[in-house]
Amino acid sequence: MTSLRTPRLTLRRWREDDLDAMAAINADPEVMRWIGDGSVRDRAETADAIAAWEREWEELGLGLFAVEVRQSRQLAGFVGLSVPRFLPEILPAVELGWRLGRSFWGSGLATEAARAALHFALRDRGLARVVSVHTVGNDASEQIMRKLGMRRERETTHPAYGLPLCVHVIEARS
Repeated sequence: MTSLRTPRLTLRRWREDDLDAMAAINADPEVMRWIGDGSVRDRAETADAIAAWEREWEELGLGLFAVEVRQSRQLAGFVGLSVPRFLPEILPAVELGWRLGRSFWGSGLATEAARAALHFALRDRGLARVVSVHTVGNDASEQIMRKLGMRRERETTHPAYGLPLCVHVIEARS
C-alpha cells in the first residue's frame, strides 16, 4: 500500500469510509468553481471517481492520494498524479493536482501535500516531467504551482468547455 507522511498529513490510498467526506467536498460549489465546467458532483459521481482513481493506481502505479489530517484523522480531500486525458494536446503527460475541502484552505496543507506528491513523482516514480493545469483566474492554485518551483509552460483552451487554461511544468534535475 502506497502512503506518504508529511508533518501534518498522511497521503494514502482510498478507503470505503472516505466516500461521504469526499462527496461533501465535491458538492461544494465554491470548491468546484475551478474544476471542469464548475459543476458539483453527487455521491454516485464521487464513488465512480474514487473507483477510477484506484484503477489508475492499479494500472499505472500512480494516482490520487486521499489526504488525511494526521491530528484529527479527517479527510481533507485529494492530491496526486493522473493522466490529463481531458487535454490531449499535452499528452503524454502526468499531472499533479489537488482538491481540498474549504475548511482546509489557507493553512498551507495543499502546498504541503502537493510537495510530497511531487517528490513521489520525481523520485519514487522516476518521472522526468510533471505538469499541473489550472483554469486562468484560479490564483490560489497557480500560487501553489509557483511555490513548488513549477514554471508556466503555455496557455491553452479547455477542449470541452472553452475555458482558458494555464499549464505549468517542472522537470527532474539530473
